[in-house]
Amino acid sequence: MVVTSRIISRITSRITRTQLITVAALLFFFSLLSQAAVLPEDRADALYHRYEGGGVVIDGPSILVRKSFKDTISVSANYYVDNVSSASIDVVTTASAYTEKRTEGSIGVDYLRDKTTLSMNYTNSTENDYRASTASFNFSQDFFGDLTTVSAGYSQGWDVVTKRGDANFSKQVKRRQYRMGLSQIITRNSLIGMTWETISDEGFLNNPYRSVRYLDPTSSLGYAYQSELYPGTRTSDAFAVRGMYYLSYRAAIKAEARIFVDTWGVEAKNFELTYTHPLKKSWIFDIKLRHYQQTKADFYNDLFTRIDAQNFLARDKELSTYSDDSISFGVSFDKEVEWGPVDRFSLNFAVDYIQFDYKDFRDLRVQTTPGQEPLYNFDAIVTRMFFSIWY
Repeated sequence: MVVTSRIISRITSRITRTQLITVAALLFFFSLLSQAAVLPEDRADALYHRYEGGGVVIDGPSILVRKSFKDTISVSANYYVDNVSSASIDVVTTASAYTEKRTEGSIGVDYLRDKTTLSMNYTNSTENDYRASTASFNFSQDFFGDLTTVSAGYSQGWDVVTKRGDANFSKQVKRRQYRMGLSQIITRNSLIGMTWETISDEGFLNNPYRSVRYLDPTSSLGYAYQSELYPGTRTSDAFAVRGMYYLSYRAAIKAEARIFVDTWGVEAKNFELTYTHPLKKSWIFDIKLRHYQQTKADFYNDLFTRIDAQNFLARDKELSTYSDDSISFGVSFDKEVEWGPVDRFSLNFAVDYIQFDYKDFRDLRVQTTPGQEPLYNFDAIVTRMFFSIWY
C-alpha cells in the first residue's frame, strides 16, 4: 500500500523521493554560477532502485525522458515501478507476508520566458489498494543580475484508499502542499538556499491494516489488538537551509539542516553533510553523512493500558520516537561522445547504509512481560544505478 515509495521517501530523504546522486546538486550549482534561468537539458535516464531492510524489499525501474522545443518549452515523462515484498515486524507480528506492485506515471511541462520559469506536473500512481493523483505548479524568478532566485509552488493531491478483501471499503484523502524557496549566490564560490513548505492532509490518514495493542489479562500474550484510529486532518511545516561551497580544486562541500513540526505533535530535525570530489575529466565521487531524529505523535503508544484508551490510537513505528544515521557513497562517470544524436552519457551508482534506532517501539517477536520487550532497531541498504544520455 502506501508503504511502497513512502518507505524510500523516508529512508533516502525527507524532502525528495529519488535522491539519485549528489552530482546533480553540484551541476545545478555550476549552472547558477554561469548563467540565468535555463530549461532542463534534453536527456533520458534509466534508473534501477532497491531498498532492503527490516524485512522489506522494494525495487524496480524508472524511465525519464525530457525534450525541449524552441528554447522556451521543455516536456518530460516519467514511469516508475515499486515491487514490494514485505515481511516487516508489523506484518509478521499481526498478519502475514505479502507482495504487491506500485506503478507511477507523470508528465511535466516547463516554460521559460526571460528570467521566469513556470512548471506544471501531473502524477498518477496505482496499487492494488491505493490510488493517488497529484497536480503541481511551480514558479521561479531570477533577480539582481541572476544572483538571487525566488521560487514558489503548489500541489493538490487526490487519493483513494481501499482494502484487500473488503469490496465496500473506500476512503478519500485530499492533500495540499504550499512551498517557497530562496537561493542566493554569496560569492563566486558559495551558494545558500532556504525553503519552507506546509502540507495539509484531510481524510482517511491511517493504514486500514494496522493495529494497536493494549493490555488484556485474559489473553495468553497479556495483550490484545484493536484497529488504529487517526485524526482526520494533519498540517505540517518544514523549513530547511542549504549551503554549498565550491573549492579551488573543483570539489564542493554541501551542508543542510531541516526542521519539521506537525499538528500531531511530531517534531523532527535532520542534518546532512556532503563532499563531492571530481577526478580527472570524467569521474565524480561523493560521500554523505546524515542524521535524523523525531519525537512521537501525541496519540502514539507502544502499549495502551486498555481498549479504547483514548480518542485516537497509533502504533505505527514511523510515528514513534526514533532516530536514524546514514552514510552514502556515490560515483559518476560522465563522457562526451558522438553517437548519432547522442552527444554525452553518464553512468552513476550510489549506495546508502542506514541504521534505525527506535526509542519506544518494541520488538514483539520476543515474547516476555508486555512492555518489557526489547526496543526495535534494524539496518537498511538503499542502492541506485542509473544511465543517462544527453541529445
